[in-house]
Amino acid sequence: MTDAAEDPTFAIPARPERRFSSTTVEHDGGVVFVLAPAVERDESSLDALLRDVLDGGPYRYGDWFDLPLPLYLVHDDGTRDTFRVVVRDGTVELHVLPETGSAGLRALYDRLVAATACEWTVDCRADA
Repeated sequence: MTDAAEDPTFAIPARPERRFSSTTVEHDGGVVFVLAPAVERDESSLDALLRDVLDGGPYRYGDWFDLPLPLYLVHDDGTRDTFRVVVRDGTVELHVLPETGSAGLRALYDRLVAATACEWTVDCRADA
């Protein structure tokens, strides 16, 4: 975990591996960066904050899934990184895809921090 006084690097400790079948794409393993604002927010206000930041660019994103929580596929046109973003339990989760780079994750984090008047903590979780 990275506390608010530290500067998170968004170093990716392992990469998920993509497997294809005739009908699906699956990922083995995973890395998630969990961003938590120091000021508690409910999911709807956190989702609104995230969408405001994404709408400010340089992002293309979409929520094409019928799920009970906001889940976006995000592409950063500046860094050319693509990753999934989920708003869950008062946090913003950045899910690394096989080709995701640290720069795109860091850029979204920096924009979220700049858009709020609070500090954020970052926790990196990796599954084998």
